Amino acid sequence: MTIVVTGATGELGRLVVDELLATVPASEIAAVVRDKEKAAGPAARGVELRIADYDRPETLTDTFEAGDRVLLISGNEVGKRVPQHTAVIDAAKAAGVAQLAYTGVLGGPGADFRLAAEHKVTEQLILDSGLPHTFLRNGWYTENYTANLAPVLAHGAVVSNAGEGRVASATRADYAAAAAAVLTGEGHLGKAYELSGDVAWSFAEYAAEVSKATGKEIAYNNVPAAVHQEILVGATSLPEGFAAILVDVDEAIARGLLAGTNGDLARLIGRPTTPLAETVAAAVAAA
Repeated sequence: MTIVVTGATGELGRLVVDELLATVPASEIAAVVRDKEKAAGPAARGVELRIADYDRPETLTDTFEAGDRVLLISGNEVGKRVPQHTAVIDAAKAAGVAQLAYTGVLGGPGADFRLAAEHKVTEQLILDSGLPHTFLRNGWYTENYTANLAPVLAHGAVVSNAGEGRVASATRADYAAAAAAVLTGEGHLGKAYELSGDVAWSFAEYAAEVSKATGKEIAYNNVPAAVHQEILVGATSLPEGFAAILVDVDEAIARGLLAGTNGDLARLIGRPTTPLAETVAAAVAAA
């Protein structure tokens, strides 16, 4: 049995491989990557590399083997995920893998925001395939915010259209630890885990944490959705389509869809999730 991580050179995939290496022999781990050069680190540690591309189904034909435990990390190209994920699911089914774990989105079928649509389709494709599966419905990554501190610090404000909505975020390392636990443990087949941080925070509280870490006054500016869209496109040069998705996510936050704190994540990793203040302080120190 080999534990196979797709998208293994991505931001989440790298962390999952690192988590696995802490408890599993490298000879029992395989990393699915498009670019062999980008996976030089895991390869040097003894991890098997399997070269394949979500966009080229023919490259996935021999990627999996019977009995493998596979983590399908969702693609990062919104609008292309369904065909990409379908290719992986088909290859996994043809190989007869023992487990297909998938990183979806918090709320699963109940998530009604645009970014959730492809995740919901993927979950149904996995159910229809009949594969032994585990759904890892990841909430928001704290790094979604802390990795974009430059405009916050430049303008002295956190801008959002989420109102007083709250986000129960956790770090990528927290989610990676959960994925590793599911891939190495027992009793997870057929389960859907709603993964989120232990504490839900508001954007006003996030701004306060940035203020504390920087020693600067950082405000929270709640603005209408249309204004936020203009700011994202004009000030940060985001494509209009992607900016619209982020605005839509903020509207979902305002409705409480990313505030759930059921404790699944902490239970899987056996410790509290990483506090917002810790992640903010680390990001400010590294800025």
